[in-house]
Amino acid sequence: MSTLVIITIISLCAIGIVSAVILYLVAQKFKVEEDPRIDIVEGLLPGANCGGCGYPGCRGLAEAAVKSETMDGILCPVGGAETMNKIAAALGREVKAQAPKIAVVRCNGHCENRPRTSVYDGARSCAIEHSLYVGDTACGFGCLGCGDCVTACPFDAIHMDPVSSLPVVDEQKCVACGACVKACPRNIIELRNKGPKDRRVFVCCVNKDKGGIARKACKAACIGCGKCAKECPFGAITVENNLAYIDYSLCRLCRKCVSVCPTGAIHEVNFPPRKTETEAEKAQAVTATPQTTRETDSKN
Repeated sequence: MSTLVIITIISLCAIGIVSAVILYLVAQKFKVEEDPRIDIVEGLLPGANCGGCGYPGCRGLAEAAVKSETMDGILCPVGGAETMNKIAAALGREVKAQAPKIAVVRCNGHCENRPRTSVYDGARSCAIEHSLYVGDTACGFGCLGCGDCVTACPFDAIHMDPVSSLPVVDEQKCVACGACVKACPRNIIELRNKGPKDRRVFVCCVNKDKGGIARKACKAACIGCGKCAKECPFGAITVENNLAYIDYSLCRLCRKCVSVCPTGAIHEVNFPPRKTETEAEKAQAVTATPQTTRETDSKN
C-alpha cells in the first residue's frame, strides 16, 4: 500500500473524528430538554392523528396541553370528555366540559330539488370540479357530489347517498374531527353541537344568491326572506348575504322557525313526529274536560 493511500485514509479518519466531536458539542450546546409529561399525555390520546384538535397530530396536542397554563380551547374530538379528563388529571388541571359536536351537511340539493343543467365529465374530485366551473346544476354553492369528504374521513363516518348524491353522516361513528369540513371546497359541512337528546335545528342551505335566483336553482334553498328570524323568540337567527343562519349556542329548539320557512330549508333532526291538528284538538279536549267538570261541580 503506497504512502499516499495511507495518508489519505488517516486524513479521512481524522476529519471524521473532528466532525463527530464538533457535532456532539453543537448538539449539547443547543440541546432542548423536552418535558417528560408530553409523552404521558400523548399516551393518553387515542393516536388517531386526525388533526381535528387543530394541532399537527396527537403529539402536537400533547405539547400544547403541557405548555398551556389552562386547558381552554384544547380538545381531542376523538377521545372526547373522558380522554380530556384523564389528561387534566395527569397535568393537575381542571378541564371545562364541552358539548359534543357532530358534522352537519348543510345542503338539501338532491335531484328533486336541484335539477341538473349539465354533465361533469372530469376527474371525480370536488376540489377539481369546484375550481373548473359552477357545477352540474345552477347552484354554485351546493354539494358537488364527488365525495372528497368521504375520502377524507378517517373514521368511515360519512358516505354518499346513491339516490340523493349527497353526503350522509353516521351519527354513531362521527367524532367531529373536522376532516370532512376541511375537505369540502364549498364549505357546506359544519361542526355543530349535537344538542340535547341529539336534537338540533339548522338551515340546510349555504346559497347566498338572491331569493329568486336561489329558488330557481333549488326548490329547497334559503331565500333570505327573514321570516325565521322574526319568528325566533331567542334571537338565534340572523340573515346575512341572503342566507339565514341559526346560532346553536342561542337556539332553544322551539322549532318555530321550521314551521314558517316557506321553502323547507330549515331542518329538524331527531325530534318526535309533530302532532297533527286532529291530534292536537283531541289532546286539548281531553285537557279541557276535567276543568269543565270541576266548574260544573262548583256551581252545583
